[in-house]
Amino acid sequence: MIEWVPLGSGARPVPRPVAAPLVWAGAFGGALLLVGLLNGTVGSGRPGFALVALSLLAALLGLCAPFAAAPGTAVLCWLSLNGFAIPPAGTLTWAGRRDAFWLACLLGAALVGTALARLVHARAAYRRLTTATGPDAPEPGTGPGDV
Repeated sequence: MIEWVPLGSGARPVPRPVAAPLVWAGAFGGALLLVGLLNGTVGSGRPGFALVALSLLAALLGLCAPFAAAPGTAVLCWLSLNGFAIPPAGTLTWAGRRDAFWLACLLGAALVGTALARLVHARAAYRRLTTATGPDAPEPGTGPGDV
């Protein structure tokens, strides 16, 4: 006998994060592109805009990345910020508190993006499980075809 089952039934797994090297490649290319775009429109003497834009990029990349990719994402974004968004362009410098603050902001943004993605995926998985095993759902093995 054929039993019709909806295609959407059953528990779906939580999506797996993208591999860290792929996220880092996106961070490297995206940060260079973003800093180049900002230098062309706003100018290279205003790193505040670049820090905000790169923090948003780090958070967006964190949405599909594992937690282990967050430090590398922050460092790659910081390298673009430090090397090309502040004069002299192409020279890496370390200005103590400023660069530590920039790294902390970028790392925090990447971690917030990753944590937000994990919470959204966990909540969606919980909702799928609770709707499948709610009070109105029949007990497993007691369906109409299980006699």
